[in-house]
Amino acid sequence: MPSLTFVLPHWLYWTTLVVFPIVAMIMARRSKRDGERLYSLPLAYFILITGGILGLHRFYLKSVKWGLLFLPLFAAILYANAHQRDARETYSNAANIVRVATGTIQREEPRIAQADESLAELRAEVEAAEEGSFSQRAAERRLQREERRLETSRTRLEQARTDLAEQQAIADSAGEDRRFWEIVAFVCFAAILALIVLDAILMPFLVRKANRNIDPAEDAKDNAPEVSEHDRDRANVSRGWTGWIDNLSFYTGEFVSYWAVIAVFVYYYEVVARYVFNSPTNWAHEGMYLMFGMQYLIMGAYAMLCESHVRVDIFYAPLSPRRKAIADILTSVFFFIFAGVLLVTGWIFAADATRVNEVSFTEWQLAYWPFKWAIVVGAILLILQGIAKLGQDFRTLATGEPRVPGKA
Repeated sequence: MPSLTFVLPHWLYWTTLVVFPIVAMIMARRSKRDGERLYSLPLAYFILITGGILGLHRFYLKSVKWGLLFLPLFAAILYANAHQRDARETYSNAANIVRVATGTIQREEPRIAQADESLAELRAEVEAAEEGSFSQRAAERRLQREERRLETSRTRLEQARTDLAEQQAIADSAGEDRRFWEIVAFVCFAAILALIVLDAILMPFLVRKANRNIDPAEDAKDNAPEVSEHDRDRANVSRGWTGWIDNLSFYTGEFVSYWAVIAVFVYYYEVVARYVFNSPTNWAHEGMYLMFGMQYLIMGAYAMLCESHVRVDIFYAPLSPRRKAIADILTSVFFFIFAGVLLVTGWIFAADATRVNEVSFTEWQLAYWPFKWAIVVGAILLILQGIAKLGQDFRTLATGEPRVPGKA
């Protein structure tokens, strides 16, 4: 399998964070025909591009039989790549031993040849020295050291020749296995790619066929009246001047919530790149955890609008609406202190990061200052939502009525 060298450009990263949520919000509001849900051609193409290697577009269009054709091919790629990695590791280890053994042979053979000559000279010195003299004993010690050195060299040479013969055979076998599994993975990938191209051409016909096959009774069951989570959260938006702030918090939160979908596709790409093409990325994880950090900050106002923040309900829940409003007004002091400190601190962090053009420490070198300005944006949204909540609490305190969604 060929390796992937793609690195996400910085401009594409930021463009995706802006454009994708807009497109997703439009696509999420699926069109209907006489009350029936329709399959979307843009959504089908989007799934084909992002998940076509698993045949997810076929499952979306309820063409399960053809969708199941992709799965064994993808499994075969994973299986082949697993064996390919094992063969590569075996080949690498064997090739390293072969390289060391070859170097040992090249080093020890001349040394042994020279040692034979030096041994003859040392023996001649021993025989020529006077019997029992100091020079004879010194010559004998030199002869013994040279004989031990020669024996060690011969042992190393013999071991190197054995290792060379054994490991060269292992390296050759592992190399053949690696090439075989590379071919298997490539053929399976080429088959999936051919199916994807074919489905890309047939996609308009597949979508029309899926829409024709919609069962009205089943669709009616799916479209049974129910309050979606989106509608429940939308019901928290009030009217009047507080409604403007509520709408800002709601749509901002809905916008960044689609970033979680981006993470699904990015990590999907990372898994495919790592296990199919043996090409792990250096940007996927960093880009996503920085994105989730911004999402956490900007979603604060949305969570406050929907009353999703942690609260000690054991004391708060039994209170009457007016007493709840009093408790909220009193505790809002601590909220505005926190939000104000977050705003000031975030401003300092963002200004410093912008001034020095701070970037990440990885090879990707993504600019950090936009993420730190997200602290400022999140703090501003949180303060505005706190002001809207405070206004609604004063209204409840004055009228004694709980906040009614859609009213201010």
